[in-house]
Amino acid sequence: VRNLRTGRVEITSQNHNFCVDPQSLRDIAEITHTNLNDQTNEGMKVVGHRAFSVQYHPEAGPGPHDSRYLFAQFADLMDGR
Repeated sequence: VRNLRTGRVEITSQNHNFCVDPQSLRDIAEITHTNLNDQTNEGMKVVGHRAFSVQYHPEAGPGPHDSRYLFAQFADLMDGR
């Protein structure tokens, strides 16, 4: 999965049969992550709100620290930062 903000590639664990159509989100969300294998949407940030989502399992920790930043980002949002 590529983080579109940083360009970094993360190794992720995922198991889904559906994905969000990026075109359906263009006015309300920014796509933040894309699957390199099938080009599906793997993450988004809601425009104008402190909300984001990823469509994989960041807690699985398949890489050394690949998705750890997501938990820090979530904590910062809860603190109002």
